[in-house]
Amino acid sequence: MTWEIVVGIETHAQLLTKSKIFSGAATAFGAAPNTQASGVDIALPGVLPVLNQRAVELAIRFGLAVGGQISRRSIFARKNYFYPDSPKGYQISQYELPIVQGGSITIGVGESEKRIRLTRAHLEEDAGKSLHEDFHGMSGIDLNRAGTPLLEIVSEPDLRSAAEAVAYAKTLHALVRWIEVCDGNMQEGSFRCDANVSVRRAGETRLGTRCEIKNLNSFRFMEQAIDFEAKRQMEILEGGGRIEQETRLYDPDRNETRSMRTKEDAQDYRYFPDPDLLPLVITEQMIEDARRSMPEPPSAKRATYQLLGVSAETVEALLANVDMGKFFESMSQEIRLYGAIPKDQASQVIASAANTTVSSLSSRISDWGSVLATWPDLAREMALIELYVSLGKISSVAAKEARDAVLAREGSVDEVIKKRGLEQLSDAGALESLVDEVLAANAKQVADYRAGRQKAFNSLVGQVMKATRGKANPAQVNEILRSKLGR
Repeated sequence: MTWEIVVGIETHAQLLTKSKIFSGAATAFGAAPNTQASGVDIALPGVLPVLNQRAVELAIRFGLAVGGQISRRSIFARKNYFYPDSPKGYQISQYELPIVQGGSITIGVGESEKRIRLTRAHLEEDAGKSLHEDFHGMSGIDLNRAGTPLLEIVSEPDLRSAAEAVAYAKTLHALVRWIEVCDGNMQEGSFRCDANVSVRRAGETRLGTRCEIKNLNSFRFMEQAIDFEAKRQMEILEGGGRIEQETRLYDPDRNETRSMRTKEDAQDYRYFPDPDLLPLVITEQMIEDARRSMPEPPSAKRATYQLLGVSAETVEALLANVDMGKFFESMSQEIRLYGAIPKDQASQVIASAANTTVSSLSSRISDWGSVLATWPDLAREMALIELYVSLGKISSVAAKEARDAVLAREGSVDEVIKKRGLEQLSDAGALESLVDEVLAANAKQVADYRAGRQKAFNSLVGQVMKATRGKANPAQVNEILRSKLGR
């Protein structure tokens, strides 16, 4: 029997605000338990929530980036449920009228693209966190996260495999980071995904009963969890059973999902408008301000990079790793500012810098974000190496040695080149003398070349490069050799 997998993703992206969505408490990660929970966050009697304007601005920014409809009027509702880390007994969220409706995200599927529709994106507050590991026979409650601003992004059930789900999650992850809505730190819980998985017989149009897999905090676990859950459901249906709608957790140690609780529907939460919060009214000026302040999204960057001649594979690598992409952009800026290179040649150097960033530097730099924060001059140093290769000051072989030396903190590029003697030999007179010596010492290769054997010419070039320890300008060596050998 042939089955089709159907997946929809709910993503909680923590918004980049300094304070919580309804209070002035800090959102910084890593504070001692319950030291960043205000009276509003823990629902002391008489306190009132006040909406964080920055959270609204970031939500609008996201809506514009995905082509969604920004609701000019949206409402906050109370989502009622009991859980130990939610002291109010409800969560302030949005239900009937979210701030963003619709929109889409385009993902890469093999050699083609697929458009994934978004249902909505709405603002809400996070709950606290239950701590089980540090207590024997008890659980602790840390309310530092309570009230942290979240944007919940809900996709339509347009995904048809675990691989597509991961591609969607990675694309969304890169997007929210590029437009500076969320830092995307999955280890700290800033970007969390829930996958709604169902299966149906091939050709059917009605959706099957879904199970939600909660809190998938890595792309690898997401793929494994969806694959396992789909297989589990198929086996139940093929055995004549029925799927129970429920919330499940993924256990990576056993590579399996297990039941957590019966899945609630909207009516179970008894939504109603929050009486303490007025409707949120979005003006045209607010939308225009968000549009003007929004950083360039990945779709625009893709087009810019491609115009520079960067290969499609390199472009996608740069867009997928935001910090690496920003490092490359810093290199690009330095190359453009360098006065000794013509503007028409700059694009070629920038394309070369893109390839170097992905193919060479990515294997040497494990934490791009840390480099950007603590070593701001490194992008300039790496840009200088690309420029020096283009100008013929150093060879591509010497460039590799220079990069390694700079990354090892031996000094600046100029200091390393001088210290290691890496500057390319471009003196025409000196090169001509060396070529004469090589030709005199390699009469057989000279005769072979004149007899039409091209490999002999390459051998002669190698002899000259060896004599100069790789410092000779290859183009000049080729030109001098051809001139002396009569081409």
